Amino acid sequence: MSLTALKTTYRLRSLCRLQRIQGHMMSSHVEPEVLLEKVGRAGVITLNRPKVLNALNLTMIRQIYPQLRKWENDNDTDIVIIKGDGGKAFCAGGDIRAVTEAGKVGDSLAQDFFREEYILNDAIGSCRKPYIALIDGITMGGGVGLSVHGRFRVATEKTLFAMPETAIGLFPDVGGGYFLPRLRGRLGLFLALTGFRLKGRDVHRAGVATHFVESKKIPDMEKELVDLTSPSPEDISRVLDTYQTKSSLDSEKPFVLDKHMSDIDRLFSSGSVEGIMQNLKADDSEFAKKQSETLSKMSPTSLKITYKQLQAGASLSLRDVLVMEYRLCQACMRGCDFYEGVRAVLVDRDQNPRWSPSTLEEVSEQRVQQCFSSLGERDLTF
Repeated sequence: MSLTALKTTYRLRSLCRLQRIQGHMMSSHVEPEVLLEKVGRAGVITLNRPKVLNALNLTMIRQIYPQLRKWENDNDTDIVIIKGDGGKAFCAGGDIRAVTEAGKVGDSLAQDFFREEYILNDAIGSCRKPYIALIDGITMGGGVGLSVHGRFRVATEKTLFAMPETAIGLFPDVGGGYFLPRLRGRLGLFLALTGFRLKGRDVHRAGVATHFVESKKIPDMEKELVDLTSPSPEDISRVLDTYQTKSSLDSEKPFVLDKHMSDIDRLFSSGSVEGIMQNLKADDSEFAKKQSETLSKMSPTSLKITYKQLQAGASLSLRDVLVMEYRLCQACMRGCDFYEGVRAVLVDRDQNPRWSPSTLEEVSEQRVQQCFSSLGERDLTF
């Protein structure tokens, strides 16, 4: 079979898979994917896809964004609360498989999903009404974007937070370039490059969540928030602080990375990813060896993009970071590591991605810089 014929076959297969995914999305959702309710003077958003851990898709984004804007300008709405249904996840990420299939065949979903998701992330970050995210369960990728830019983020013992994108040939997007470098020391860079998972109270200790409240107390806390009359941010803080004080679960345990923070600051302080790898390999500790092994499995291109993303994002506004990240995600759509990463981790699940280039040394500075280049009229605008 000729190369042209092979490419045509590949595109047709991808198009068929995309149509199956979209057809399934349309036919199997009897229940609404997002519940948008007014409860007293609160606007309540409930992500309602528990069978897929409330994964975020374009339909959901297109429902949440206009409603958030409406509540923000509505005199009868004082606060916005967002939560996930099902007890397992707040939101485990975006609908990456659909985006992958779209990217392969040039379907506009590969642009539309990221563009509209980032515009929603910006709306959350700039929302004039107090925005309270109840991240009770798995919170990754797109779920981080729906929560971390809000004024209040409440973690529970069920919270599992991670930005594992370098393992699938992507980078910690949805504004990761804004909030990660603003965590203490080099913690944000460590989380971004390694995809390290934070659990429960540690999500608050790391600075990702503003509060920690035991999961069983969340319904009472939510009712108290909804019952507030014309609350100020200080009123909301008092309620959250009160429930946090009542939540003693795991309070005696130290922060999981406490004993490693000085190591993280030392080992991850370098002018390049290669330098970080050299630091890790030169260190004899088990912690350093483990991080070296972890990074060696990640996409070399993703690691270098992520390093530069956080370096730049440290001095940019959230909106400017999102413009930068839109350029980066479209560069990933044009490359090959994203598709290979999704195949290895989410589709075939062989956990054996074949990255191209396969080493950090082969990823040139010019190649990385091109990913940050303007898209001209296709750039993200607000």
